[in-house]
This record gives sequence, structure tokens and C-alpha cells, in this order.
Amino acid sequence: MKLDTLDWIVLALYGVVCVAIGLAVVRRAGQGRQEFFLSGRRLSWWLLGVSLVATTFSTDTPNLVTDLVRTGGVSQNWVWWAFAVTGMCTVFFYAKLWRRSAALTDIAFYEVRYSGKPAAFLRGFRAIYLGVFFNVMIMASVNLSATKIAGVMLDWDRHTAVLIGGAVTVLYAASSGLSGVVLTDFVQFLIAMVGSVTAAVVALGLPQVGGLSGLFAHPAVIGRLSLLPDFSDWSTAAAVLLVPLAVQWWSTWYPGAEPGGGGYVAQRMLAAPTERDAMRTTLLFNVLHYAVRPWPWIIVALASLIVYPDLASIAARFPRIDPAIVRNDLAYSAMLVYLPHGLLGLMIASLAAAYMSTISTHLNWGASYAVEDCYRRFVAPHKDERHYVRVGRGVTVGLIALASALSLWLHNSYQAFQILLQIGAGTGLIFLLRWFWWRINAWSEIAGMAISFVVAVYFQFVHTALGLAPLAPTLQLVTGVAITTVGWLAVTFATPPTDRATLQTFYDRIRPVGPGWSRAVTTRPATPGESVTAAFLCWFLGCVVIYAALFGTGYLLYGKPLPGIVCLVGAGAAGWGLFRTLPRVGFE
Repeated sequence: MKLDTLDWIVLALYGVVCVAIGLAVVRRAGQGRQEFFLSGRRLSWWLLGVSLVATTFSTDTPNLVTDLVRTGGVSQNWVWWAFAVTGMCTVFFYAKLWRRSAALTDIAFYEVRYSGKPAAFLRGFRAIYLGVFFNVMIMASVNLSATKIAGVMLDWDRHTAVLIGGAVTVLYAASSGLSGVVLTDFVQFLIAMVGSVTAAVVALGLPQVGGLSGLFAHPAVIGRLSLLPDFSDWSTAAAVLLVPLAVQWWSTWYPGAEPGGGGYVAQRMLAAPTERDAMRTTLLFNVLHYAVRPWPWIIVALASLIVYPDLASIAARFPRIDPAIVRNDLAYSAMLVYLPHGLLGLMIASLAAAYMSTISTHLNWGASYAVEDCYRRFVAPHKDERHYVRVGRGVTVGLIALASALSLWLHNSYQAFQILLQIGAGTGLIFLLRWFWWRINAWSEIAGMAISFVVAVYFQFVHTALGLAPLAPTLQLVTGVAITTVGWLAVTFATPPTDRATLQTFYDRIRPVGPGWSRAVTTRPATPGESVTAAFLCWFLGCVVIYAALFGTGYLLYGKPLPGIVCLVGAGAAGWGLFRTLPRVGFE
């Protein structure tokens, strides 16, 4: 596929805008850690919210959705739609608590909540575990998808795609800090959304697809349209819907959907000016992420079933692509070859925007852990602020180099998704309870990390090597959750609690509601205007808004106006109730 002059002009304009934004904030970002990692806590909530949406809108996201739709139908998306329950829980229970902590990173939380050497070890170890190991795995998955897109659209081999994509992104991420990341994210999100909608419109206009009516009437598609799984097949229904809604959302740590918030979501909440802004940031993110974005990707994925009915047809269309990466997730990129010039350049710019927004956030987030929670805390605690910024920029370069190397080992997006889910299985409940139950200690988290990792390694590399029949991913997940949860609970009660002075200090700063601290603290500061009942109601209504809007949009696209209108009216009513109830949740 060849780009013409118009395509290159579009790409050049996009590049100029991103570089200009990055250069505009370089000097301010270099002033110190607060500026480089949190933008001085002065960014608007809507900018932070859109930045989160842009971060989770990566090159691997439409590829993952395409993989799910082609292998299991639209309902297969519940494996990630279920995380909306987690997201709304974070909005109404945890956003204000994170902002009250006033930490520079969410890892710094550990030495606020826990005490002694276990707390210090947990902070340092988790900084490397998440900031390097987990972070590199995520970026490798994003790089993998970028190589597939570049291979289809630009005829680049995997090494060239990884080298160029990583080098361009790290250039502005390392220089401009969070301010540059967030500001470019806003532009990149707009471009990425225009590109995804354009791809859906072009896919529907193909003669073999025949518009919405032709798409939804095609024999290759008609059996994959249900928004809910087939409950006559309980094994599939359990894997797709029941386990994600009953177990996965609260038990599994996954980037962008951490129970209680964490990672770059916590970074944006900590960067918000106030508690209310932190709540607004996460609310906007969850609504846009789950209710607004999925359908253009789903439309392209369904159309790909007509244009490329199997993997052989994809391989035949792109004979120069590495056969090792010809999987169902490649179908999204394969559909983009039908874009006309001009729109082709826009689409490549939108995919570059999706890639750069995600990688830049992960680089800044991972560097904040490595510098603030490891290097400054344990290696060089008394250097000047500009020194830490220079180290952060060096770490940023190192992270992209590791991620680029790992991406050459992965083959498909769902593979990385399952590995990350399994590694975090069973730890989510710790992150929910540690704010509201005094008995959680540093050893609880250390045990949860260690056990979940060992279980994940066993299922990925040992189980089949022993000659045992492989377990379904859902069974692996539930087994991992059960083993990890029992393990960390046992360790919690077998180890001493956090000392009372630390617990009292934490309680006085955070002021969590509920009875979980009654045995640990002597003074209980008042929390006027905060209602747990209102928070639960807002949580429920927020989930209704997301799922009703998601379903309503789908039904209208399917040509079913009555259920579509009913769902959208329900979403509107739930939204009205949400904003009427919100003031009772309580924010400073």
C-alpha cells in the first residue's frame, strides 16, 4: 500500500502539532518532580479525563476488540466491558481518597498506609514490579499491534516499526513530562476518534459489506451480533459474562481498571486540583471509554468477517507479513487498506496518535515509579529536583528499549491480555479493602503479589510441561483468584498489623468512612456531608448509564429502534439521578 503526497501532508501536520506541544512545555517540565510527573496539580479535570481515554485508546485496543469479535462475537467484549463496574467504584469511593493522600505516586501510598521495613520493601519492589515489569509488558503489547499496522499499511518489518515508533514517542515523552503527555493526548484523542469512525464508515461502504443492513444480514455476521452470550452454553456464558461480572472486576489488577484505582489512573487523580476534580476526571474517562468508543471498532471487526473470512485470506492479501503474527487481531489493520488517499493519511495519523498517547503515558508513569519510589527513596534521597528529572528522562529511554525488545516475542493482543489478567488475579480485593479495613498490612500485599505471580507462571509454563491437559483461561483465572485470596488472607492474620501510630496518621489524613477502622484508631475526624448510601447509589446509576448507553447505541445500529430508544432513555434517567445524588457523596 502506497501513501501519496496528500497522505504525507496529513501525517506531517500531525507530527508538527505534537512536536510543537511538547516543545512548549519542556522548560516547565524540567523544574522538578511535581512538574514532570504531576504537572504541578493544576491541569483541568476534563483534560485529565480525556488524557486517560486517549491512553487506553491504543493501537492494541481495536486489535483486541477485533480478535474478540471474530473469535466469539460481540458479546465476547464483556471480558473488558465488565471492568466498567470497577471504574465506577473508583469514581465514587476512591477518587477523593487518592486526592486526599497528596502523594506524588500511588506507590508512595505504601509508606503512608503501612509501617516499618515491610512497607519500605513493598514500595521499592512494587515500583520495579509495576513500573518496569508490568509496564514493559503493556508497552510490548502496544508495540506488537503497532508493528502489525505498520506492516500492513506501510510495508515495514517488525524491527523497523518498533524502532521508529519508539524513538519518536520517547523524544517528546522524555522531554515534556506529564504536561506534554496530557496536552498531546487531547489532540491525539480527537484524531484517533475521527480515524476510528472514518474506518467504520469506509468499511460499511465496501460493496461486499453493503452498509449497515447488508452487514447485519450477512451469514458470516448474523450469528455474532448478540450483546449477551448464549446462556444455553453455560461454559461460554460463564467465561464471557458471569465470571467477569462476578469475579474479575473486583479480584484482578489490570492497567486502567485497577480495583480502587492505581497506576496512571491514580496519577491523573493525584494531578487533579481538588477531590471533586479527581472524581470528574475518572467519571468522564469511564463514560467515554465504555459507552462512546467501542462501536466503531466493533463495526470494522464485523465487516472484516465478510472481507477476510479466515486467517488464510488475510495471509493471502498480505504475503510479506511475518506469518507468526497473522492472527485474528490483524484483521483490523487489514481493513484499513480500503481507505482512499487523504483519509489513509488521516487514519495512519490517528493510529500513530493512539500509539503515542498510550506509550507516552506509560513511559512517564513508569519513570515516576522508578525515580520517586526507588531511586530517590533508596539510592539518592538528597539530590536537587533537576537531577531527578534528568534521571527520569534516562529511565524513560530505558523503558521503551525493553518494551521494544519484548514486543518481538509476542504474537497477538489477546495473549498479552490473558497473561496480565492472570498475573494480577486475586490481588484486587486487597486494593479495595486496604482503605477501609485496618487489618490489611504490607505482608498482605507482598503475599498477594508473590502468590498470584507464582500461579500465573505455573499456568503459563509449568502446567502443560507436566503433561497435564491445559485449563481454559476462565478456569485458570478463578483458580488463581481463589488460591491468591486464601493465601494473602492467611498471611494477613499470621503477621502483625501496622503500628497504631501509622494507622492513626493515615486515618486522620484520608478519613475513610465505615466501621473498618473502629478497632484501630482512637480519634475519628468528622466527615460531614459524606454518605455511603449515596456513593453506592451513584455507583449503581453510573453503571446503568454506561451499559444502557452502550446497548442503546448497539440496538439503533442493529436497526432495532424500540429497544435502542428504551435503553437510551434509561441512560438519560440514570444520568439525571446520578447528578442529583452526587452532592451527597461528599467532596472537598
